Amino acid sequence: MDVFNLHGDEWNRVEERSGWRSKDAWVGARLGAELLGGSLYELEPGDRLWPYHLHHANEEWLIVVRGQPTLRSPDGEQDLREADVVCFRRGKAGAHQVSNRTDSPIRVLMLSSMVAPEIVEYPDSDKVGTSDVKGKRILLSRPGPMLDYWDGED
Repeated sequence: MDVFNLHGDEWNRVEERSGWRSKDAWVGARLGAELLGGSLYELEPGDRLWPYHLHHANEEWLIVVRGQPTLRSPDGEQDLREADVVCFRRGKAGAHQVSNRTDSPIRVLMLSSMVAPEIVEYPDSDKVGTSDVKGKRILLSRPGPMLDYWDGED
């Protein structure tokens, strides 16, 4: 049985973009999980994790491992503390973003159902992303005019 320690320093990815600096460990993949996904994030002071977004297929949970992140949701902003757990339901009510307004790095564990294909909306930038059954991005764009079902078909 594989074990992953949430206080370790084994990272799969590092984001260096100013305002978005973070580290990411793919916990679910490391454990060989099939039905649940999990990623541990460490977020630097003053930075944010991912743009504000929502999922149409997957439910996500946030578990605060270390520090005091600020959560943005449709209800506004609220400060979280260690051991807090939040569920982001599917659809617009589950929109979320995490930021670090403290002087120290924070850690959060994100758990997710692994439903695919997926549609993700980004309300601040009016983008929509889709991914296929294997999780590969199909589209990341802004919606254009609504087309008729038969448009372009002969």
